[in-house]
Amino acid sequence: MTKLGEKILISYSTIVSTALLVTVLAGAASQKIATFDELNVHRIDVVEPDGTLRLVISDAAELPGVIVKGKERPPADRPQAGLLFYNDEGSETGGLIFAGHKNSQGQVADCCGSLSFDRYGANQFVQLAGVDDSTDQFAGLAVSDTKRRIWVGRTGDGVAAIVLRDGAGRKRVAIEAPASGSPAMEFFDDRGRVVQRVVPGSK
Repeated sequence: MTKLGEKILISYSTIVSTALLVTVLAGAASQKIATFDELNVHRIDVVEPDGTLRLVISDAAELPGVIVKGKERPPADRPQAGLLFYNDEGSETGGLIFAGHKNSQGQVADCCGSLSFDRYGANQFVQLAGVDDSTDQFAGLAVSDTKRRIWVGRTGDGVAAIVLRDGAGRKRVAIEAPASGSPAMEFFDDRGRVVQRVVPGSK
């Protein structure tokens, strides 16, 4: 083989090898999906391309405090695990949390779960919660402005209730059905006094 032929062969081999390497690297760079049979983590942060936090999935130990515009406030007492949602500005806007254990006295503590959504720049305005531990027992749906306005649920003593409050958070109407006995509907004045009570058969 002539020297010219050797140079052509070497050049050809270099070009082919380079093209093959570029193809392999390009394929690797475009690969965005990874499949795992099992993944064990303590926390996952989902962020936008610019780094804005949008979702945290965490165990209780790594669950962050309240984050507003990307800055975490002093850690709060959050013994639960769960998911926390964040708006376009990286501020917490709701979450799903759950927990439950027995303390050193054998009492059930921090049970059970809550799904909530927050108004922009304010506290939660919709919450679906179920709590059943040594200090509280209730389950239901709460709707708020800055104050609690509507409650639909069950209390620890077995009463199913619908409670409506005014803008100041004062109870004004309550419909209750106890675990046994007759249901009732009550109306309250702005000082919390019952002004009318309606029961089955009343006029």
